[in-house]
Amino acid sequence: MAGAEALDTAFRDATRVRAGAIVTVQSALFQSLNGRLARLALKHRVPVLSSESGFAEAGGLMNYGDDIDQAWRRAAVQVDRILKGASPADLPVEQPTKFQLVINLKTARTLWLMIPSALLLRADQIIE
Repeated sequence: MAGAEALDTAFRDATRVRAGAIVTVQSALFQSLNGRLARLALKHRVPVLSSESGFAEAGGLMNYGDDIDQAWRRAAVQVDRILKGASPADLPVEQPTKFQLVINLKTARTLWLMIPSALLLRADQIIE
């Protein structure tokens, strides 16, 4: 079982054991299933925090992760260096330096969650 079917099963299991919340790791699978993940979270009334950008915009509760635009720009710089002759082995490993917190208040209200004002103040974007 893979992909979307595994996600359905995971939410049924989370509901059965009364999980308080779900936190996803960054992956191409979760990125491609952002909308489905958000819909399942609402259907099963389980708060989900994702590191994937776009999750909150897709209807999820919140996402917190590296700034994807900055990551693409940094990747382009690395590719440029390689195309100009740099050896990939000589390039430094880079870690994200900018992270974004996006909170979907509409989803929070649907899940009957109160988001602390201190967290709202730290958010880069709030979806009403």
